[in-house]
Amino acid sequence: MSSAPKNEIFTQVVLEVFKVGGLLNIDGDKLTKEFGLTASRWKILGAIMLSDNPVTVPEIGRYMGQSRQAVQRLVDVMAKDGLLTMTENPNHKRAKYIQMTTKAVDIYKQLDMKQVKWAEGLSSDLSTSEMESALKVLKHIAKQISA
Repeated sequence: MSSAPKNEIFTQVVLEVFKVGGLLNIDGDKLTKEFGLTASRWKILGAIMLSDNPVTVPEIGRYMGQSRQAVQRLVDVMAKDGLLTMTENPNHKRAKYIQMTTKAVDIYKQLDMKQVKWAEGLSSDLSTSEMESALKVLKHIAKQISA
C-alpha cells in the first residue's frame, strides 16, 4: 500500500487521466482517419448516436465535456461535409437539433465495429473487476466535478 496522502494520489490519477485522454485522442484519430474524421468528430457522432432524444449543440458539449463554441465549430464543418443536418427545435429558437445523415450513421457503425476490436485488445490484460473499479472511480470524480 502507498503511504502517500490521498490528495497526492488523486493528483497522480488526474495527471494520468490527462495523459490517457491525449493518447486516446491520438488513437482515435488513427481509427477514424480512413473515414476522413478525427477523434473529436467521432465523439460528436457518438454523442448524437447514444442519445435517446434529439440533441442540440449545448447538449453535445455537456455530454462531451466541451464548450458549446468548440462543438459548434465542429458541427458546422461536419454539416458542410454532409455528415450532420440541423433541424428546427420547437423548444428553442436558436438551439437547433443536430442529426446524423445516412452517411454519418454508416461511418459510425463501421467505426463501432473497429472500436470493439481496439477495446478488446487494449483491455485484454485487465480483469473485469479492475475495469469496473476504474469506471466507478472516474464516474465518481466526474459527478463530484459536475456537482
